[in-house]
Amino acid sequence: MTLQQWCFSFRGRLRRRDFWIWQVVWILLLTLLFSLAGNGLMDMQLAAFCVVALLWPVSAVLVKRLHDRNKGGQWALLLILAWMLMAGSWSMLPGDAQWLLGRFIPTLILVSMMVELGFFRGTDGDNRYGKTAQYVVFLRRGTA
Repeated sequence: MTLQQWCFSFRGRLRRRDFWIWQVVWILLLTLLFSLAGNGLMDMQLAAFCVVALLWPVSAVLVKRLHDRNKGGQWALLLILAWMLMAGSWSMLPGDAQWLLGRFIPTLILVSMMVELGFFRGTDGDNRYGKTAQYVVFLRRGTA
């Protein structure tokens, strides 16, 4: 798999190693963006735009990793649900319900997805989403 396929294609399957590499790259990029913006070296709106631009590669990596686990890409919508629950204002509910909807359920979703995608092996052999996942080729060695 090429870098372009890794970041922009929703087809195929992705191994755990390449999923974790993307997670590290993503965290580093977010840290860099908001460090620059927080120190006044970059406009916060530009940093937010860059985060939005990163949503496509994040989605592509998640969907391909789900495909390797023989699950459809719609499972990634759980992450949007977790974000919505965390961002919501649940002050109109009694104390325990606020904690349950605003913290516990989103945390349960996030931890479950991270375990599912990051620690469980993909389907052995071919599945309905393609052939066995190939490693991403980060550096192409020249043939001389």
